[in-house]
Amino acid sequence: MSMKKVPLRQCIGCQEMKSKKEMIRVIKTAEDEIMLDATGRKNGRGAYLCPSMECLKKAVKGKRLERSFKMAIPKEVYETLEKEMEELGR
Repeated sequence: MSMKKVPLRQCIGCQEMKSKKEMIRVIKTAEDEIMLDATGRKNGRGAYLCPSMECLKKAVKGKRLERSFKMAIPKEVYETLEKEMEELGR
């Protein structure tokens, strides 16, 4: 019996490779809206983050989300992501 392949994704904050299930997906929809995707199945361009505020702060500081989505991201979006991340962290 062969082992099932575990999909790995790179965190845009800490740059570590982890399994897809451990990560939180941030997506850019067709309407250029940026949001967290808890299910991991929504349509859109995705970037992955570890479920820690540290990684989110590193991604914000290095403008890594902007690079991933190839667009400028307003501060309100970052604030919304922080609030949603805190809710998931409970």
